[in-house]
Amino acid sequence: MSAAPLVGYSSSGSEDEDEAEAGAQARPGTGGCRRTQSPLPSQRLPVPDSVLHMFLDTEEEPEDDREKHGGRVRSFPHERGNWATHVYVPYETGEEFLDLLDMLLPHAQTYVPRLVQMEAFHLSLSQSVVLRHHWILPFVQALKDRMASFPRTFVGLEVTSGHAQFLDLVSEVDRVMEEFDLTTFYQDPSFHVSLAWCVGDARLPLEGRCLRELQNIVDEFEDPEMVLRAHAEQVRCKSGNKFFSMPLK
Repeated sequence: MSAAPLVGYSSSGSEDEDEAEAGAQARPGTGGCRRTQSPLPSQRLPVPDSVLHMFLDTEEEPEDDREKHGGRVRSFPHERGNWATHVYVPYETGEEFLDLLDMLLPHAQTYVPRLVQMEAFHLSLSQSVVLRHHWILPFVQALKDRMASFPRTFVGLEVTSGHAQFLDLVSEVDRVMEEFDLTTFYQDPSFHVSLAWCVGDARLPLEGRCLRELQNIVDEFEDPEMVLRAHAEQVRCKSGNKFFSMPLK
């Protein structure tokens, strides 16, 4: 069995749960008695700077610019005060890993030219969920409490050793999700490091021959088990544009 099986998959909207924020939009109305004569033309007066700056939002809202995310569309609509949140283990790449990726990606692009290399690499421990801004710090503190005594483990492109330890991590993350009434992780997860992505579902051209050829490249690479092995030293939580780190002891 190869130490690093390659997998092709498509992301699903089911990974993200929408959270609706109740509220009505204020609309200007007309008050007072009905006049029998035409109202005088209204003239807008400039608003003083002191008033304009009274209600500046103290929450740093994450930007929602598709051009900055390669055309990707978020699975749930952005609403003010909602922060997309994800828990994961970062995968620190070495020179040999990048050499292998330089062999894999061009080959995969002969089947799907629009594939783009990931900017960073990680293994997910949760689905993407929505947190209200005032939940972020309590949520992260609950994660830190759960992660405080966890040992390190080892990972590859798709985890073939250390799988049980990752399930233990997911179990602790799921407990925090349940405390905040959020969606837990998949029932039978497959832990993997994503190497590339593209807009749309490209599984059909990648499955079969392409994946077999990519797997052969991995198998023939010099000592792939050592190249793709890495210490999982911390768990991270990304909420909007904020990052939190929890070391694994």
